[in-house]
Amino acid sequence: MLEVTGLSAGYGRIPVLRDIRMSSTAQTCVGVLGRNGMGKTTLLRALIGELPAMAGSLHFAGEDLSKASAHQRARAGIGYVPQGRQIFPYLSVRENLRIGCVKDFANAESTTERILAYFPRLQRLLDQPGGALSGGEQQLLALARCLCGKPKMILLDEPTEGIQPSICDEIIETLQRLRKEQGLAVILVEQDIDFLCALSDRILIIENGQLVDEVDPAHTNAETIAERFMSFHS
Repeated sequence: MLEVTGLSAGYGRIPVLRDIRMSSTAQTCVGVLGRNGMGKTTLLRALIGELPAMAGSLHFAGEDLSKASAHQRARAGIGYVPQGRQIFPYLSVRENLRIGCVKDFANAESTTERILAYFPRLQRLLDQPGGALSGGEQQLLALARCLCGKPKMILLDEPTEGIQPSICDEIIETLQRLRKEQGLAVILVEQDIDFLCALSDRILIIENGQLVDEVDPAHTNAETIAERFMSFHS
């Protein structure tokens, strides 16, 4: 589904990512683990097209999106849930979800009903303003809003930051269902290694803007992954 080759990106003339090579298929979750400032968020911004690439190529679902804008990549089926959620605090939960239905606004009601089936906690909050929700509920809303755009793949940036463990568990369960039932692919940037292991089929370690290692969480426990992660900056 996703094939990235030789991707380099940065801010102005300052390079951050160097020669990124990665791929993903339908139903697969690829985790990305790294310290602050190592290029994790920059990687997601480059994949969604918010940050133009300096070099390299990106193919998605058989289409060359190397020069495509963020809008074009979203239309092609790449969704993005940024760090900090970025919901609309003065709009209701229902209105936030409807804004996510950019691909098919005429059928926004049926789309939101379909997505809400995966988010029972949000169903009782539909008339509440987004800003009145807890941090965990806002994260669920940000994820649900992204899914209203009918993506084939979502990019998630630190979804567990500042939220309670029970909602972390809900996110894991919901994403597992969506992968199985909808074929959803996920690129997950996360510092919580237990959360990362629970969702990821493989974990890429990023250091100084380069992917330096790959770990199979099915055959490596979280403690060993943490030790390998720490070995790159000891």
